[in-house]
Amino acid sequence: MSSNLRIGGLASGLDIDQMVSDLMKVQRMKVDKIKQNKQIAEWQRDDYRDINNSLRSLRDNVFNMKLQGTYLVKKASSSNESIVKATATSSAVPGNYTLKVISLASTAKLNSSEDVAFNKDATNLKDQLSLSYGGIIKFKVNGSKEIEVDVDNETIDSLISKINAAKMSDDKTSAGVTAFFDKTINRMFVFSSSTGANQKIDFDAVAGFETQINELFGDKLKLDKNGDPVDGFDWGSEVTGTNAEFVFNGVTVTTQTSNQFSLAGINFTLTGTSTTETVNINVTNDTDAVFNSIKSFIDLYNATLDKINSKLSEERYRDYLPLTDEQREQLSDDQEKKWEEKAKSGLLKNDSLLSGIVSKMRSTMTSLVSGVSNSKYDTLAEIGIKTLSYSEKGKLYIDETKLKEALAADPKAVMELFTNSSDTYSNKGLAVRLYDELTNAINTIKDKAGSSSGYSLVDNSILGKKISGLDKEIASWQDRLKTIENSYWKKFTALEKAINQMNSQSAWLAQQFGGKA
Repeated sequence: MSSNLRIGGLASGLDIDQMVSDLMKVQRMKVDKIKQNKQIAEWQRDDYRDINNSLRSLRDNVFNMKLQGTYLVKKASSSNESIVKATATSSAVPGNYTLKVISLASTAKLNSSEDVAFNKDATNLKDQLSLSYGGIIKFKVNGSKEIEVDVDNETIDSLISKINAAKMSDDKTSAGVTAFFDKTINRMFVFSSSTGANQKIDFDAVAGFETQINELFGDKLKLDKNGDPVDGFDWGSEVTGTNAEFVFNGVTVTTQTSNQFSLAGINFTLTGTSTTETVNINVTNDTDAVFNSIKSFIDLYNATLDKINSKLSEERYRDYLPLTDEQREQLSDDQEKKWEEKAKSGLLKNDSLLSGIVSKMRSTMTSLVSGVSNSKYDTLAEIGIKTLSYSEKGKLYIDETKLKEALAADPKAVMELFTNSSDTYSNKGLAVRLYDELTNAINTIKDKAGSSSGYSLVDNSILGKKISGLDKEIASWQDRLKTIENSYWKKFTALEKAINQMNSQSAWLAQQFGGKA
């Protein structure tokens, strides 16, 4: 029944609006209870998902910890980094190496051998370089597609841009040449994009433009292979780069096209030359890097464990339910915040799912690995990592001295303790086991609370279905409330009409009796 047909207590003198409102409050309490249950389920879901994000971060770290490369870290030092710098990969063999750098790899170069007569005030290439011809010229660079330049309407900047943008016939591959013209010293510089004897600079005139191209690049821009103006211009032939030349452990190498290369698992960067000095390269196991990786893993493991344990022991305030809209309006922002903190607290207290995950994590990290080559290091405790007190709920502590001693004494056994791969559980490394346990835990929580990634449009998790069901229940109740409210108004309206009719009858009777008197 629409509100404009409602009669608001004129006949009875009752405050029907207030009476209906009070009656509806009782009815809305049922909806508020459902909304509170939904809010609690959503908070639980969010807590689960937050923990799952932490488990994923830990699993990402554990993935690296189950890789042998994490423990096979090497470091290299150079006796003279002004000549050669070195870093070692995991495949490098510890030991001493020697390197004598005779020459560096170089780009192909073609530069102006002296200042170019350049008119800065001119607005086209012809006038800028005082060319004897006009119109369009055509040439190629390193066999590229034809490059066209209109010397009457383009400038030195246009010429440079077209050289740098030159493409081979496939329209994708660069011609591999970089050029620029320095207007401060009026010289042009051209060089190949990479180093090595296979790099070249080759300007070639398209048939019919030989004279113009020779004048442009030779006479005017003074490009010279050796940059020596005394012996005259050497223009028109191919210019190439050079390979690096060095002696590595007594073996002369002339085939490296770059000053950065790898040999014997060592990455070298040549920075200078010396035909007399031999540089010593020393490769050793980087126990500090391995120690830091293990420490970072243990720190993250402890932080994750502490986060879950804090949720399991968090105080539950059962008298603090989620606020209704009406309750929220009666509180200040600060009061609302404090109330909500208590209402959210302890929703996963003693949760069996999380308790099981913690138990698996702890048992995994304290178990023995049978498959290591040295049984002296078949548990974490034996390399200096262990729990100290039961009250600390599985937190691991590192004896740094003991761990470093183990890494120095038998790095292979320490690596196996974490990384062993086997079909038999007892032979699997701790990181391999923990990775599997974390994957199971993540999937279990996902089944319970869904994913926070946002990729799924439908949440089919246990809590997702519960929340969806409560949403439907709330929607159903909203419809029922409208019906109930209309029913109340219908009854009170009927009452008002009846009272109004009685009042009319009373008035008529009074009038009749009054008339007889």
